[in-house]
Amino acid sequence: MTLSIVIPSHKRVDLLKPCLRAVIPFAPAGTQVIVVDDGSPNGIVSHAAREFPGVTIVRHERSRGFCAAANAGIAAATGDIVEMLNDDTEPVAGWAHAAVARFSDANVVAVAPLILQHGTERIIDSAGDDYDTGGFATKRGHGVRFEANGNYAKPGPVRAASAAAAFYRRDALIRVGGFPESFGAYFDDVDLSLRLGQIGEIHYEPASIVWHHVSASHGRNPSRALIEQQSRNEELLYWRNAVGRDRWRCLPRHTIVLAAKAIRRYREGRLAPWCSGRWQAWRRLINDQATTARIEGNLF
Repeated sequence: MTLSIVIPSHKRVDLLKPCLRAVIPFAPAGTQVIVVDDGSPNGIVSHAAREFPGVTIVRHERSRGFCAAANAGIAAATGDIVEMLNDDTEPVAGWAHAAVARFSDANVVAVAPLILQHGTERIIDSAGDDYDTGGFATKRGHGVRFEANGNYAKPGPVRAASAAAAFYRRDALIRVGGFPESFGAYFDDVDLSLRLGQIGEIHYEPASIVWHHVSASHGRNPSRALIEQQSRNEELLYWRNAVGRDRWRCLPRHTIVLAAKAIRRYREGRLAPWCSGRWQAWRRLINDQATTARIEGNLF
């Protein structure tokens, strides 16, 4: 199976260059490496990527967000397997071989590597992701030290894979529609994973190791706009994926989750942007339902 690695980047060439230095020597022979320049100022990402021979560059003249950049990279990919890789990650030798080998099982549609927090003594950022039907996602093993005989040392099925470094079967990505561009960024990979999980299995592979510069993109004090966006997408994620009877069966739990999150954001002094994000999500859902009703009325 052939591999394409897609690396979206907006402006952090200080992170992109170390990422490419780690990727290129350790990637399997014949791997296609694609850097998507998502509207970087003066094309600095494209200029940086050209320093690495053989790298394919896809450029957006203006920033369109992570999801649109990811989908553009997927469209340009020629490999059977596509890895999405954040520009603030650095994989280790053998990371791709271990993950790609899992796709020998035809039922596997995605593989989550072991993502460790850069600069730590093997502290886990994500050992695959999980999703609670009440409407919140979690990183498996987050903050736990990785041990060779510990809870996260064994491969196995997981609910979701973090797009910071996830591998996907390309035809499965196309089949489910790729990343949700209306999200922009955040919770998009969980949404994608839940759709992929309906057609196959997502597998966690601890032998595939990637280091992640956690919070390098937006820092540890997110802006009001970022909190709004994360809150909006988290609510959209719930309503997009809780369908039919499950939607109403899980609604009481979702209500409890919302109350707990509201209390937490209040204590952090971030309740207003959190509420604004939820309102944006509900308004979009109402508008979408109204549009659907109008279309159906015109058809019938």
